[in-house]
Amino acid sequence: MNMEKQIACCGLNCAACDAQIATVSNNDELRNQTAEKWRAHFSPDITPEMINCTGCMESGAKFSHCNNCEIRNCVLSKEYQTCAVCDQMESCEILSRILQYVPEALENLRSLN
Repeated sequence: MNMEKQIACCGLNCAACDAQIATVSNNDELRNQTAEKWRAHFSPDITPEMINCTGCMESGAKFSHCNNCEIRNCVLSKEYQTCAVCDQMESCEILSRILQYVPEALENLRSLN
């Protein structure tokens, strides 16, 4: 299956993110499931109402973390589209926090060059 990709600043694929899928399809069941899963992994404060995001660099809603994301803020401050164009991508301490959990994000970024 060749899934469309929408690469975020950090290399995550927004098109594969349950928050974006739930938002685009207005799927409340997926919002509930995503909130439950993310509560267990990230924060007990996540509610289904918070599961709204159109994607890191797209206009529209952002999941609360995405609005405050250090990587996204860095990319925006440098007026880049993603970390892929940054000469510090491979050694960036901020980006490495994501890559340790989602190593394929680096491959997504490399594929953009």
